[in-house]
Amino acid sequence: MSDITILGSGMAGYGAAYHLTNAGQKPDVYDKNSYYGGHTNSYSYEGGFVFDEGPHISFTKDERMQNILAGFIDNQFERLQASANNYYQGHWIKHPAQCNLHGLPVELITQIILEFSQLTETDMSEIKNYEHWLRASFGDTFAETFPMPYGEKYHTTTASNMSTEWLGPRLYKPDLEEVIQGALTAETKDVHYISNFRYPSKGGFKSFLNKLPDYANLQLDHKLIALDPATQVLTFKNGKTLDYKKVISTIPLTELIPMIKGVPNDVRAAASLLSCTSCVIVNLGINAEELTDAHWTYIYDEDICFTRLSFPSKFSPQNAPDGCSSIQAELYFSDKYKPRTRECDEYIPMVIADLEKIGILKGDETITLKDAKLLPYANIVFDLDRAAALDTVQGYLRDIDIQACGRYGEWAYIWTDESFVSGEKAAETALSSI
Repeated sequence: MSDITILGSGMAGYGAAYHLTNAGQKPDVYDKNSYYGGHTNSYSYEGGFVFDEGPHISFTKDERMQNILAGFIDNQFERLQASANNYYQGHWIKHPAQCNLHGLPVELITQIILEFSQLTETDMSEIKNYEHWLRASFGDTFAETFPMPYGEKYHTTTASNMSTEWLGPRLYKPDLEEVIQGALTAETKDVHYISNFRYPSKGGFKSFLNKLPDYANLQLDHKLIALDPATQVLTFKNGKTLDYKKVISTIPLTELIPMIKGVPNDVRAAASLLSCTSCVIVNLGINAEELTDAHWTYIYDEDICFTRLSFPSKFSPQNAPDGCSSIQAELYFSDKYKPRTRECDEYIPMVIADLEKIGILKGDETITLKDAKLLPYANIVFDLDRAAALDTVQGYLRDIDIQACGRYGEWAYIWTDESFVSGEKAAETALSSI
């Protein structure tokens, strides 16, 4: 048994449990749901369709993580070369758009290239927000046509209200030669940060967590409602209380802080400033062969309700029945910037209509499955409030010896493998102080 309690059984909780068990302490892992996996959950529908909670893939280049994840599924995975494209006002272009302009209106291409060729070296220390970075990196026309409207659909706030801390490798910066070549021909080299990826052969992305019970004593249906750092007691909604020595939490900070007894007002106020998006995913099962060559598609048009499409049947043939395909549409909202105004199911006909509008559905396919789900936590919003508020919250959690990890514990834009490592690091920190 372990002296360390883990809250949450998603990828970060898995990483923490994996590390602790390998160190000789098999921990108790508490989860509010009746199933484990958290945000990495997958859903199997009658008829043979499998959908994840949003498009999850493993594209880590870390050999250690590749081996760990492969071992969790007994090396039964698909190796896929990533294919992504973009839709803009009736045009389909390769991703990323900045170096794949071929096929767009000549006037638009000309203006983008002219502005790109006139860019001067910018002192990045002078960049104040994401909009400023986009204009300095790509020119005004490209910034206003592609990443700014897409970013507002995806992050639910304007580029001027966002920092650049989240960027990492996500937006490729081509040179002028690449921009010109991509305007003249559709045959360009692949420069997207995801070149290839792995995906479990069966069972959806959650299959990566199938062996979590080997590394943890799972306690499901345990929703935390209070944490008292003075008495070191956890209280759960089902009435159970637990004395703890060390806690690793993957609970979203915006939920965790209000549950902690005696939280200072400034910390509570800081937590209230943290923002993330929620996502309505609309899952469609199609009685037709694959409708696209892409694994996922970015949608720039503001009058199209969804922000991104993915095609789970292309991730693994086991995700759909023989002869069928599947589509998952993502629609983003946030309490702070873009509240949701409809019930989830009301978005299904809107998605279908817009899929027909952009030509993915032709109207003659039979849709055999329609479902919509709300994901309360999708992506962290890196607005201008985040950095200072997060410093305050994380400083307080360190003071009371709570190790917060994962996407919503670190409140960071991290991928699944990074979440696993985040859990490992939290476990190592907790172990070192026992």
